[in-house]
Amino acid sequence: MRTDEFDFALPEHLIAQSPPERRGASRLLHVRSEGREDRRFADLPDLVQEHDVLVFNDTRVMKARLFGVKESGGRIEVLIERLLDERHALAQIRASHAPQPGGRLLLAGCLPVTVMGREGEFYRLRFDGTEAGSEKTGGIAATAAHNRKNVLALLEEYGQLPLPPYITHAASADDEERYQTVFARQPGAVAAPTAGLHFDAGILLALRARGAQLAYVTLHVGAGTFQPVRTENIHEHAMHSERYTIPQATVDTMRRARERGGRVIAVGTTSLRALESAAQVSPEQDGPQAGEGETRIFITPGYRFKTVDALLTNFHLPRSTLLMLACAFGGMGEILDAYRHAVKQEYRFFSYGDAMLIERNETSISRLATE
Repeated sequence: MRTDEFDFALPEHLIAQSPPERRGASRLLHVRSEGREDRRFADLPDLVQEHDVLVFNDTRVMKARLFGVKESGGRIEVLIERLLDERHALAQIRASHAPQPGGRLLLAGCLPVTVMGREGEFYRLRFDGTEAGSEKTGGIAATAAHNRKNVLALLEEYGQLPLPPYITHAASADDEERYQTVFARQPGAVAAPTAGLHFDAGILLALRARGAQLAYVTLHVGAGTFQPVRTENIHEHAMHSERYTIPQATVDTMRRARERGGRVIAVGTTSLRALESAAQVSPEQDGPQAGEGETRIFITPGYRFKTVDALLTNFHLPRSTLLMLACAFGGMGEILDAYRHAVKQEYRFFSYGDAMLIERNETSISRLATE
């Protein structure tokens, strides 16, 4: 299957640069085998049935972007991809000349960092605390306290929120609130699980009032989520790795929902990827297995889904793995037609944009799987 089959023309003015005035005020395109319907996101509880379970990704976006200089000279930009332990992290580094192992960096004017080496496209960094006498630390006494802080705490104090590359403004205080879900609690992502951004406390309460259950997984979204597929054949694309956790409580909630005739609705492609990855751990067993793991799962048309009946998702980048996943879930023709409809109706696209609820079209999916 060719990558250009997942391309589409998107007018630049449809790329949402800011969230709606309030959560839940976006539009919702409902896609199912009977056709599609233009709705409001606030209508979502009306589309949910008693005993359904919605599975959310509770990851929290870190302030993962830092600016600084190399000790040898030259400005740099660092985007933390993953925390490894209390002092070490993997990161992308933008610089005129690539830093070398053993090289020293100074980030945010006060954070000394050592480049420990390379791991593929990423650099392994060691955070060495803060520099004595810096304005931010207030001298040596304060430095002792800062040196005890782990990488996450230092990022929270000195880092910047890493907005997606297609959002053109610098992160503001409003972004720090709205580029997090209201249920975010597990820090470790560098991008938000954007389908979850639409939910506020009122919508979550309305879902419970309908008799639906809410469950959570954690998948720490990496920067690779924004990368287009650059190979001509989609199956030659190498996926980035992400960490996930599936609690036993979520597995149990899903099982009870099935027993009562309810559906599993994945809130976002990240929740779906975590569930499908966990289902592959023990293929002989029914459904996802609780636990932690790494996933590079690449879901394309023809994939046989094991865990999810409906998918709530935003509108994704052309030629992206997330668009391919949506096509795999809802049927390639149906989803690409829905995207053309969304462009014509001027839906807002990408992270701060509108949403789509896809209920699986089994006929289309079965046909694709046999082609």
